[in-house]
Amino acid sequence: MATTLSVPIPLNSQTSRHLRRYLHNPSAANLNYPKQPFRTFPNYSRCNISLPLSVSNSSSSSPSPAAATVQNPLRTGRFLTNKELECLEFLGNYNYHRQLDSGFLWVREMREEEMDMTATLLSESFAESMLIPNGYAKLLEFLVKNYLIERREMMPHCATLLGVYRENGEEDFELAGTVELIFDKKGYNANPPTPTPPKNSPYICNMAVRNPLRRRGIGWHLLKAGEELISKLSSSMEVYLHCRIIDEAPFNMYTKAGYGVVKTDSILTLLTLQRRKHLMRKDLPVLEDASALDIPKEELS
Repeated sequence: MATTLSVPIPLNSQTSRHLRRYLHNPSAANLNYPKQPFRTFPNYSRCNISLPLSVSNSSSSSPSPAAATVQNPLRTGRFLTNKELECLEFLGNYNYHRQLDSGFLWVREMREEEMDMTATLLSESFAESMLIPNGYAKLLEFLVKNYLIERREMMPHCATLLGVYRENGEEDFELAGTVELIFDKKGYNANPPTPTPPKNSPYICNMAVRNPLRRRGIGWHLLKAGEELISKLSSSMEVYLHCRIIDEAPFNMYTKAGYGVVKTDSILTLLTLQRRKHLMRKDLPVLEDASALDIPKEELS
């Protein structure tokens, strides 16, 4: 499952055009989640982290922004307003969790120490979807890692979420998937993929789920967590995403979630060696408690 990524590093090869334009693919108890990152992901080995969780059925959590202060503020090189700092804190405390049939899923913001493992997951998903030769694996990881660094500096106008998963009967969690959210026009890339979504509307992209963990509902809940955050942090409830025409399973998932096709790439897109994509749209319901954390429109310009 994939979405679209514009990699900002040019290469003198045909591959660079693909990399710059395309990576496509997706209230509970107060739990004390650990702060340490996963450190062993590049080989997809399980992480030495044991979380004392007790969940009897499906649940999702709403974070408490006042519960903690922002630690290690981002060095963005720009002034952050009080509202932006509040949104950063909210993102840092955000938790979404579900008990699935096969295990437990926890979705939260990607931490700085986890960019390497996220880059590995995204680059492998990209290589799989575009049939990129194995020799490009390290180059892909390098490009995606730089992309993630640049995107992190744009928070809280965008965010990358991770889904971490614990199999039933296991003690440790492993990285299962990721998704990127863009909340407003300040968070958009300079060159968004076609068909181009409105830059004043939230956008969901770069969803990927590890191959061994697919078909378990993880992509669905990454999408739901993204929608929940957008409902709380965006002034617009009109959310967009891309889906390649050939990706039948993601398309069915998005349709089931309420997304409809707005526009489709021209067949001439094939001349640029890219896959044709649908631009899809959904109107999210307004949450009753969302207004307190909406970024005011005057701060989104």
